[in-house]
Amino acid sequence: MSGSPAAPPTVPEVREALWNVQDPELAMSILELGLIYDVEISEAGEVAVTMTLTSPACPAGPIIEAQVRHALGGMPGVEAVDVRIVWDPPWDPKTMASEDVRLALGIW
Repeated sequence: MSGSPAAPPTVPEVREALWNVQDPELAMSILELGLIYDVEISEAGEVAVTMTLTSPACPAGPIIEAQVRHALGGMPGVEAVDVRIVWDPPWDPKTMASEDVRLALGIW
């Protein structure tokens, strides 16, 4: 007899799982960079992440998307992962990145 299915994760749990996903070019968390715009979780365990990249021509885009899918796909209660890459609003490190990231990148 198997146990009941795991409940879907919470938004804070999803964000915690995304903390370790890094932009491979900058070696910084996509959360600290401000690339995650929204997280939605259905009762059925479908997780939708709306995010952007540092630029539309970001060569690491497919790698980052795969890392997001991997980080979330292994979580208990996650049945599907939908990564939505958007360009509006455009990423602005001056307003979206953490203070630590701005200092590391030399953005005042």
